[in-house]
Amino acid sequence: MTLDSNQGLSLQQTRTSTGKNARKKRRNRKIAYTLLVFIFLALAALIWFYGTASGSTLRYMMADTLITTQHRHWAKYLIGEDELNRRVADYEKKFDEMAQIKDQHNIDLENKANKNVEVEDIEGKNYKGHILYVHDPKMIRVVTTSIVGQGEQILSMVQRTKAIAGVNGGAFDDPNWDGNGFKPAGIVMSGGKLLYSDVGMEDPVNVVGIDKNGLMVAGRYKPSELLSMGVRDAVTFQPKFIVNGKGLIKNQADGWGIAPRTCMAQKQDGTIMFVVIDGRQPGYSIGATLYDVQNILLDRGAVTAANLDGGSSSVLVKDNQVVNKPSSSYGMRYLPTAFLVFSKPDQVAVKNIWENIDMDHFNSSYKPFNP
Repeated sequence: MTLDSNQGLSLQQTRTSTGKNARKKRRNRKIAYTLLVFIFLALAALIWFYGTASGSTLRYMMADTLITTQHRHWAKYLIGEDELNRRVADYEKKFDEMAQIKDQHNIDLENKANKNVEVEDIEGKNYKGHILYVHDPKMIRVVTTSIVGQGEQILSMVQRTKAIAGVNGGAFDDPNWDGNGFKPAGIVMSGGKLLYSDVGMEDPVNVVGIDKNGLMVAGRYKPSELLSMGVRDAVTFQPKFIVNGKGLIKNQADGWGIAPRTCMAQKQDGTIMFVVIDGRQPGYSIGATLYDVQNILLDRGAVTAANLDGGSSSVLVKDNQVVNKPSSSYGMRYLPTAFLVFSKPDQVAVKNIWENIDMDHFNSSYKPFNP
């Protein structure tokens, strides 16, 4: 039997249609199979993430990392809001307990003839950073912003005061992590004077600083105690995590998440070490836990160590150059305080920028100018 042209065309179309339907079915089956595999893997990951010890360790590490950022509220999706509040309260309690451990102050401060200031590059599994070594601790001073109503970048502070080097300092009021950097939290001391305090003279506050002899002081003290102890330069932050050469942070899980860090420490010979860790930059440096920093400092002989403001604030400047890579996408932040290093620290004059300003009602969100 011979097919005419119309019958042949119809048969060809039928075969083509059948082939397309078969391919479509195979494609749909493949998509359905891929979706099933994806759903299975997603369910398995969720079970691991929320139902196993190793998954929970990662989950809490991620939550701790978020707690130190402007997105703290996101942590509730990992551990729940009640657990988030409990964890923050536990950290505060733990940090206060660590601050109460007394230092023996076994530091040799005699004959500090070495005036060198050096930078060491450091690198770990998830981080890159630097250590600033200041062999004579008396070369360090707390310097404040010089702009009324506005913080100042560390590079500007270094250049303005002709300092050798500097790192960011203490805590400050920072609404939504976008504040103007002018209002400190806690206390600020410079040159033996109490320049700022939002607590009473007999109210304990966490501090990090140096006394008139070059001894590092860290922990929880009343402002009146700091003055009677001869503390010269200090800011507020926490926790103190190395005391008498012993690390107080037990493991990575207690390391307060992964983040950019700035920490201060002192060796037995009096040398001050400032550690600045970069972070929040995938492909370069994610950041470090306080446990990581503790190990870095213990390996280098730290006797005392304490945490300073970190995150987007972490900056190291030396010889009028920014040494590290700050994590803020807006560049260096505007801050109220910094620890700077001077060849002639006794000639440094720091005025009280907050004097005669009603800081109880100061608006930390207000930008007096566009930087």
